[in-house]
Amino acid sequence: MSPDPLPAVECDNIAHRFGVKWALRGVSLRVEPGEIVALVGRNGSGKSTLVRAIATALRPTRGTARVYGRDIRTDAGGVREITALVGHATGVYEDLTVVENLSFACRMAGESSDPARIHATVEKVGLGHEADARARNLSAGQQRRIALARVLLRPVKLLLLDEPYTSFDDEGVARVNELLTELRGRGGAAIVITHDFERARRVVDRTVRLDQGALVETPALKVAHG
Repeated sequence: MSPDPLPAVECDNIAHRFGVKWALRGVSLRVEPGEIVALVGRNGSGKSTLVRAIATALRPTRGTARVYGRDIRTDAGGVREITALVGHATGVYEDLTVVENLSFACRMAGESSDPARIHATVEKVGLGHEADARARNLSAGQQRRIALARVLLRPVKLLLLDEPYTSFDDEGVARVNELLTELRGRGGAAIVITHDFERARRVVDRTVRLDQGALVETPALKVAHG
C-alpha cells in the first residue's frame, strides 16, 4: 500500500485545562502514516488527555489537531470514522456475550454485523472458546480482548491505545503487537501510552515523552522489526 500523503496526526499547540490546572501546555506533535509511537511519562503528565483530545473525546482549551487531514474541531465525525481509542475502561457490556458485544458495536457504528466475520475476529483475539460467555464471567484480560476485537471490526487508520498491555499475559501482549504490526502494514498509525515499554519495544518506531503537560526531548529509538 502506498503511504498516505497526509500526516497521520498533526497536533498544533494543543493545550487543555481542567479547572485551574493545565493538563497540556501547548503540545505540537506529528506522526507519519505507518508509524507506531510510544507516548511515555509519569502519571499526571497529560498522556491520556492528549490522546483523548486527538480522538475527539474531549475538546482542547486551545489549539487543534488533524487526523489524516481531518480537523478534530471542525470534522470530529470524520476523525471518529477512522480513529479508535482503547482506554482504561473497556466499554464492554457485561450482560452481553462476547459475540453480542461485537454485534452491538457493529450496529452502533452503522456497519454490518456479519456473523462469520464476527466469529473470525473472536478467534483472532483468542476468545473462540468464550464466544458465547457473558462478559461479566470473563477475566479483565479477556474483556480487554473484546475491546481489541471491536477495533479489528472497523476500518481504523489511527489507533490510540492507553496502557494496552494491562491485564494481559504473554499471549495477549503478542496479539496487541500483532494488531499494531498489521496496522502499520496497511499504512495506519498508532500512539501507544505505556509504562511497560519492554512489551512494546518490538513494534515501536520512536518514543515521545510528556512532562507536566509539555513535550520533552527524547532520544531517537531505532528498532529492527520482524
